[in-house]
Amino acid sequence: MNCNGQIFPLAMIGLALALPAQAQDDEAAELAKKLANPIASLVSVPLQYNYDEYGGLNDDASVSTLNIQPVIPFSMNGNWNLITRTIVPLIDRQDFPLPEMNESGLGDIIASQFFSPKSPTAGGWIWGAGPVELLPTATDDVLGGDQWGIGPTAVALKQSGPWSVGLLTNHIWSVAGDDDRDDVNATFLQPFVSYITTTKTTIGLNTEATYDWENDQWSVPVIGQVAQLFKIGPQILQLAVGAKYWAESPDDGPEGWGFRVQLTFLFPK
Repeated sequence: MNCNGQIFPLAMIGLALALPAQAQDDEAAELAKKLANPIASLVSVPLQYNYDEYGGLNDDASVSTLNIQPVIPFSMNGNWNLITRTIVPLIDRQDFPLPEMNESGLGDIIASQFFSPKSPTAGGWIWGAGPVELLPTATDDVLGGDQWGIGPTAVALKQSGPWSVGLLTNHIWSVAGDDDRDDVNATFLQPFVSYITTTKTTIGLNTEATYDWENDQWSVPVIGQVAQLFKIGPQILQLAVGAKYWAESPDDGPEGWGFRVQLTFLFPK
């Protein structure tokens, strides 16, 4: 019996079966890496639910927010992408001491556009910059500021192996709106770090800090979360669950612990 003649076909069959699995594994790794990059060339629609409890005069009150956050890239030419990121908040306020503060509906929309090179720099940095706009779309006064705003936004990050480290920032000034409402003059800072495991689980830590220059006040939630890629039929998704702690917030604002759950729909090319 020629054993070599039998081993070779079996080896070829094993290789043929292993290649699709390897290709799927590589695709999942690439998608997880793109999701850690706020300006990746990837169409995605995150649905992000946040729950926060309030203190001070608003003790026992709570706010639930569902942020619909579509990310849509456009290829401008061989060297540049335009990445649009939009945040559409649906807000539910409960148990505030004044009845008029307990409202549900649409909040103010924030839209950002990043012009980003398709290739990282020689040092491996990925970056993008552009304008950000505040749109007074709130369906009730307590859900928004009734101000039009605009300013610059930028992001820079570096991805090395399973690690992603970076910073996303913007600053918005109000340029028009209701004269009886507070002006907007706010800086947003989001430093982030994440690690992707061999099972394509992403472990991340970030803050979403805002400094209100009008009132000299920081709002600083610290957020840790774990996210996992999976598929339902042909649809690729990522589910993330996180804990939030308010390290700093305005008087009578959110305090203590909250949580976040995010489901992201992915539409790779």
